[in-house]
Amino acid sequence: MEVQEAVGAAIANEDKIIYKDSTYELVSKVAYLIGVPRHIFENEHEAPQMEVFERLEADKAARIIRHLSIIRTAIERNFRHINSAMRIDYRTLLSMPEYVPADSLHQLSADGINFIKKSSTKLVHHVIEINRLISDRINNCKKLFPLWISWDYIKDLFIMPNGLKEEGTRQAAYLYYANRSYYPYQVYINWVPQDEGNVLYYDKKFAVLLYQWHNDYFREFSKVSDVSSYVKGSIYEYIEGSEKTVVVVDCENSDPYKLCAVLRNLDYKYTQKISSIILFDDIHTASAWRILEDFTKIPVEHILIERVKESKSLVDIKLTARACQEHYINKVDSFIIVSSDSDYWGLISSLPDARFLMMIEHEKSGPDLKAALVNTDIFYCYIDDFYSGNADELKFGALIKEMYRYIDSAVHLNVNEMFSAALKATRIEMSDAEKKQFMAQHIRTMQMSIAPDGEVVIEFKNK
Repeated sequence: MEVQEAVGAAIANEDKIIYKDSTYELVSKVAYLIGVPRHIFENEHEAPQMEVFERLEADKAARIIRHLSIIRTAIERNFRHINSAMRIDYRTLLSMPEYVPADSLHQLSADGINFIKKSSTKLVHHVIEINRLISDRINNCKKLFPLWISWDYIKDLFIMPNGLKEEGTRQAAYLYYANRSYYPYQVYINWVPQDEGNVLYYDKKFAVLLYQWHNDYFREFSKVSDVSSYVKGSIYEYIEGSEKTVVVVDCENSDPYKLCAVLRNLDYKYTQKISSIILFDDIHTASAWRILEDFTKIPVEHILIERVKESKSLVDIKLTARACQEHYINKVDSFIIVSSDSDYWGLISSLPDARFLMMIEHEKSGPDLKAALVNTDIFYCYIDDFYSGNADELKFGALIKEMYRYIDSAVHLNVNEMFSAALKATRIEMSDAEKKQFMAQHIRTMQMSIAPDGEVVIEFKNK
């Protein structure tokens, strides 16, 4: 309970200032889907971003959920007036643009969605049908959200409790009317309304609250916030002030995904001035380093270092020697060292004419290294403070590439050679026409299945 109160207090304090270093990807997507008005996105002083609006506007699944949500909120907001017009004046939702946005109705029709049924003689039946459509289609939007945020928690915002029955819609309407000012931009969502300020103020606040509403804790803060503008500005100033900059990476003491997050969140206007990234990689470190070059436009040199003695890595020695070579032979005047190893203080102190910037990690760096850097006015920053919500692509790329490598080393199957070997072993003779027919009917229809224990089974199927 004390942890929740502390987090709540921190959020309350952050609401009193402009949270400059947050991201707005999550709140923009949620705002779009729940039906926050477009003018909110167009207002540069509001959190939802127009770039995200335009991206989702091109996605049919997202469009459908947005406009169903808009109409549901419109009905909840104007239920008494709409209900009266339907009962007394026999009007339909299509004839009430003053209450139900005609643009949303037309867009849904264009996308093949028509929730207005002839059997829906009561307004509540329209709400039930909208709830059914949202419930059936909301999973189509799962692809819009990263794996590190709970989709079940996001999805729950759109599902009206007991919303396929009149009693459920009635309870939701009472709750909405009594607490309308607490709902984000007064748009309906499924939650226990309370005075939380603007829950869509920035990603970090939204994620923390979202998990709290489900009695859970959100801890992936680097996914929802970015390093401060001061840190980025200092890195840009460092690069701008150099003649030639090289990044040297101790792969044993750095995380490839965190470094990728750094590179992808720095302005290319500055990173393009970096001559190269040199990876010093022990043969035992992560294979993800092999594909870093696929995710940056900076030239990458990957040096794999064998061990003379199995228990002793030579990465730090090789990195130091190469840095000296770059400085004295290739005239590199500025280095960005990516490592939390204090041994590199020896390199820094040995090149008094070179400039250095250190990129370290919170858990791997000790106080002595940081004190030495501060005392000599060498700027350092934490790579785990950079926004990492977009690093999934690198992780998935590393997984897929490594699995392809495994398949290549573990499996070699040529069906033509297999067929020829089978014919020879069985002493069966076939004409070319028979071989072609057999190949099409039995071999090219082979299917792969995976057993519960993970074993791969290849089966022949008749066409």
